[in-house]
Amino acid sequence: MVEAVRLDHPRRGAAMLAVSALLFAVMGVLIREVSQTVNNETVVFFRNLVGVFFFLPMIAYRGFGPFRTERLTNHFLRTFYGLGAMYCFFYAIAHLPLADAMVFTYAAPVFTPLLAWWWLKETLTSRMVFMVLLGFVGVLLVAKPTGALFEAKALAGVGASLLAAFAFVSIRAMSNTEPASRIVFYFSTFSALLSSIPLLWAWQPLSLPELGLLLAIGLVATTSQLVMSRAYALAPPGKIGPLSYLAIVFSGLFAWVLWGEVPGLSSWLGAGLIFASTLISMSMPASRPKKTSTDV
Repeated sequence: MVEAVRLDHPRRGAAMLAVSALLFAVMGVLIREVSQTVNNETVVFFRNLVGVFFFLPMIAYRGFGPFRTERLTNHFLRTFYGLGAMYCFFYAIAHLPLADAMVFTYAAPVFTPLLAWWWLKETLTSRMVFMVLLGFVGVLLVAKPTGALFEAKALAGVGASLLAAFAFVSIRAMSNTEPASRIVFYFSTFSALLSSIPLLWAWQPLSLPELGLLLAIGLVATTSQLVMSRAYALAPPGKIGPLSYLAIVFSGLFAWVLWGEVPGLSSWLGAGLIFASTLISMSMPASRPKKTSTDV
């Protein structure tokens, strides 16, 4: 059993997660555009397939050595959590009002500190709980959910949030031995293989503009995954998780600029709470790194 160190640099991790949130919002804009004519199964597949091709130049230059791993099971579990969350989110978007689906999309940080405390034995303080809940209240104000939030179909959204939280913590669990590039490579590879199955009955011909948008989605998504994986390697999820709430603020700004969707008063208040939660996250001090076992 090998001991390794998990880093604890919350400010650096928070900055990386903020960049990831911005890229995630850009990806959302691209998905909104392409989804007018392309089905979800195809979007998910290309999102993952482009990630595999993203690493081919590195493999051609350096060989497969940087991607060899002794934790293949951990990588598959991370894929199971992440891909499962992706499909559950798409189901929620298809069967619930968009506002409710957005709430579930950004509810994962509520669960990550608890999971990190339970799974990785990382610190859980009242300050962490407060900033997570503060950010989530901000999300509720921005999204303005409806009564459908409490219907049976909303269980898919709850499952999506839990699976996403498990995915975030599983990245942290592997970060003591697995670099971000390796984590994202295996996630993209396994996800591309699994998400190709629905194309047996859902494949559709694509035009050049559609293909261009799908390639752009894959590139932005892979870059966002790399940045996010590095962020969770730098700091515990409980400390930086609320930074992912920024994606809803960035998305609102894009919607305002691109489609003229003007935010209301509650959205501005919610954005303010999200930023407050973000500032609390970024002000948290670093602690001394702890040696941990790699067999998590």
